[in-house]
Parts: sequence; C-alpha cells; structure tokens
Amino acid sequence: MFIHIKQLQFNARVSEPDPRFARLLLEQFGGGNGELKAAMQYFVQAYAARKPYPDKYDLLMDTATEELSHLEIVGATITMLLKGVNGELKNALDVSGLPSLAEGGSAARDNLIHEALAMPHFATLSGGGPLLEDSQGNPWSGAYVNANGDLTVDLRSNIAAESRAKIVYEYLLKFTDDPYVRETLRFLMTREITHFRQFEAALETIQPNFPPGILQGDPRHVATAFNMSQGEDQRGPWNEGAQAPFGRDWLYVSDPVANIGVTQGETLHGDRDVEDDTDGDQVEKKLSRQRSGEVSAAEGEPGDPWTSYDDIPHPLSWDPSDDAPSSGGGKARGK
Repeated sequence: MFIHIKQLQFNARVSEPDPRFARLLLEQFGGGNGELKAAMQYFVQAYAARKPYPDKYDLLMDTATEELSHLEIVGATITMLLKGVNGELKNALDVSGLPSLAEGGSAARDNLIHEALAMPHFATLSGGGPLLEDSQGNPWSGAYVNANGDLTVDLRSNIAAESRAKIVYEYLLKFTDDPYVRETLRFLMTREITHFRQFEAALETIQPNFPPGILQGDPRHVATAFNMSQGEDQRGPWNEGAQAPFGRDWLYVSDPVANIGVTQGETLHGDRDVEDDTDGDQVEKKLSRQRSGEVSAAEGEPGDPWTSYDDIPHPLSWDPSDDAPSSGGGKARGK
C-alpha cells in the first residue's frame, strides 16, 4: 500500500527558469542511471528476498520508496525550471510566427526559441513538466532494471547503480549556478552515498557472498592471471602475491601463446600447484541447500497470503451501522 504525502522529502526550489538545465536534469528522471530506474530495480529485487531475507526486503522496499521520493523531487525541479516556457513559446509563435522571431525577436525570446528547438518535443509535448526520457529524448526502458534473483548479485548491482547515479549528479552540478538547484542536487547526491553504504553493509551480512551464486571456481584456473595485453606490463595485487580471498598465490602467465602449447589449451598443467577441491565441493553443496531453501521460502505454500493483516494497528473503531469510519458525521472514536 502506498500513500502519497504531498510535501517533498527535500525543499526543492529554483532561482529562475532554465530550460537548458531542465533538459539535462531529465537524465535523472527517465535515464538509465536515474531515480525511476533505481526505484523499479529495488522493487523488483525485493520480491524474491521477502521471505528468505525479510531484513533485506525491508531495506529494498524502503530504498525503492525513497527513490520514488527523489523522482518526485527531480520532476518538481524540472517543472520549476520550465516555468513559463511553454506558454511564452506558444504565444510567441501564435502572434508573430517562427520566421519573424528567428530573424528579429528580442534576445530573450530568441533564446527561448533556441532552447525549444534544441529539443522541440520536450518544450511542446511536456506541458511544462518532465517527460519519461533521458536528456537525449530516449524513452525510459525496463531494460535498465537489473534483478538476478540472487541477492548477493543484486546488492552488488545496486552498489554500482548508486555509484553511477552519484557521478551523474556530480556532472550535473557543473552545469548550473543556481544555488537552490545545487542544494537539491547535493542532497540527492548525498543520498546515493547513503544507499551505497546500506547495500554494502547488507551484503556483508550474507556469508559466504563470494563468489556470487552457488558454484565455486575451478581451482585449476581461479588463481591464474594471463598477460593478454603485452608491452609495458604492470604487476599488482590483481596478478601477483596472495589472491584474496582464497589465500592462494597468483600464477602469472607472462606468455599466453606459449602457455597454450605447454598446457594443450589448459588441459595439462605439469607441476602447477593445484589444491584438492574437496573444500570447494563442500561449500557448493552447502550453498546449494541454502539457496534452495531460500527459493522454497520465497515461493511459500499454496494459498498463503502475501502479507498478514493481524499486526496492523487500528487507530479508530466505528459502529458497524456506519458505512465507514469517518472524521465527519460517523461515530468514529479512539480505540
């Protein structure tokens, strides 16, 4: 159940209309890294998490709902940035016609026409509000949403999504000097950081969470680093020393071409140190049982309701003869 509260989560304001920046800000309304994408992604992910991870379900639903609040803030800001644009543009075209405006109108009106023609459907079809598209006019798509059904994968996707959204807000801040708009953008950017931390903390409560999924890596290949881009080769913890979290030393293959012949296409390993994978097999079996139980819990039993209504508080009671509880002429009274 959703209840809309008409006050914004943040007091969004603008100093003056700015249709150019309104167009850029569409990126966070209907873009691939925007607020609607985040809200829909967390909603979709939450369904499979509800019973096996009720705490993560709560986190995902809380965050998804907050993202809708952010979508409302972005939409309200875009609308304020477009204040008067549609009406002035239509009046100007109706009275003077496009050619005369383009040739000799006032500087302000010429700029207005220029902004409209840069993205004409935005100015003429939106009615002075946001459209569900990005800054280039591409419509929002459900393909933006990532939900794999494995919470360790989904939480990592969310961490990446919050990171990208944070960077977009950083870029947007470079294109406006409006102090009120900048204040709003900084609030939204900061909330991306908060959500990043929440998802990261939630991921750490699921153990083991690496590698994602159930199957462990083949020990013959999991700690091998191939030098596939040769010339000024670099070494670091990604290809030398102990490989976290396995504690196994990286095997650095400096000449992948020669390695093909020596190993016959990774089928022979000679004296390569390959550990017994008994532990890996046990981990896989344990994770398989755990994940299977999670799926079964998420499915529930036939006839199970999605939610229980027993624990919902009832602040009012009323006389059954009334049609409904009412603060007006009914007989509602405190319980």
